[in-house]
Amino acid sequence: MTLHLGKGRSRASALVSALLLSLSLALLSFSLVALPAATSPAQAAAPLTVSQAIGQQSGATQTVRGYVVGQPTATSTVVRSGFPSDYALAIADSPSQTSTASMLYVQVPSAFRSQWGLRSNPSLMGTQVDVTGALTAYFSHPGMTRTSAFALAGGSTPTDPPPTGGTGPWDSTYYAPAVGKSGTALRTALHDIIDGNTTLSYDQVWTALKDTDQDPNNPSNVIELYTGRSIAKSNNGGGSGQWNREHVWAQSRGGFTTSAGPGTDLHHLRPEDVTVNSTRGNKDFDNGGSAVSGCADCFTDSDSFEPRDAVKGDVARMLLYMAIRYEGGDGFNDLEMSSTVGSSSSRIGDLETLLAWNSADPVDAFEMRRNDRIHSTWQGNRNPFIDHPEWAAAIWN
Repeated sequence: MTLHLGKGRSRASALVSALLLSLSLALLSFSLVALPAATSPAQAAAPLTVSQAIGQQSGATQTVRGYVVGQPTATSTVVRSGFPSDYALAIADSPSQTSTASMLYVQVPSAFRSQWGLRSNPSLMGTQVDVTGALTAYFSHPGMTRTSAFALAGGSTPTDPPPTGGTGPWDSTYYAPAVGKSGTALRTALHDIIDGNTTLSYDQVWTALKDTDQDPNNPSNVIELYTGRSIAKSNNGGGSGQWNREHVWAQSRGGFTTSAGPGTDLHHLRPEDVTVNSTRGNKDFDNGGSAVSGCADCFTDSDSFEPRDAVKGDVARMLLYMAIRYEGGDGFNDLEMSSTVGSSSSRIGDLETLLAWNSADPVDAFEMRRNDRIHSTWQGNRNPFIDHPEWAAAIWN
């Protein structure tokens, strides 16, 4: 009997345990269904595009992603250089956008102006940013006011160390000593890398330019830098309608001659129409002026020259190369960038405008091929700002 009572109690205990287990599982299942899952970063709402934001001027607070394309100063006016203040940004879905109808005007409150205003940070031009605020008119134009947050696309801020390479085809070899550096350390590393190149005679430059600047659609021609015109390689010289050797860093502004050295460095020598070359002369580079005859989309005034949009980045990167390559060694002057136009010898500008041009006009296939040819065939060194345009901001920002 005792044995039977024990067996009964064992079965009862087992039954209670089973019921308790079933109840626990049911409660757990209910809690998993009833409690909302935490939202992960991947589930967060994606930023609006600029075009979406323009169409949603409801006053709602939203985050919008776009490229900085200038500073609005009136309903239909956005300036792209010479920024008068830090009060506003214009952003667009493309870094090359010039139509104000496709831009969102963003108010920059005082707390953000030192980091996000274009007068203080002109190198933001062409940068993709995320901005958060109320979608409502600004300058009587689709815009954002009461802006509460700014970040570079991806979440960082301009005070974070800028990217300094690591994934390019030359980063593990040619640029290895520079990768990961910024500021003065990056500048020194790049100078050491590109210094000591093979130098050419001024006569050799004729032959080299016929290779480096060859028209990709006509191997018998070269492309002129400022005009963009394709002209016969053989039509070179000093006469009207011919092309000659343009020093982008003007000789008189660098204190050098056409002896082997900076005056024959292919990284800043380009074919150009004789007359247009004379018009440019030894002027600085900046925006504005009167139209240049024979050079569509080129402008000039008493102390500056503005090339066509398609080569503004090319011009900037050539000048930045010269400032890094020639730092007072080799018996040549220390070439430096200037933040003003009309500077003295050995300096050229306008630095802020050139940094904006570097951002707004990306490196193209012609520029990359040119860099490769100079490196492999003529001088044995590269222009680092063609391989890594972001290094300009890492040094000069």
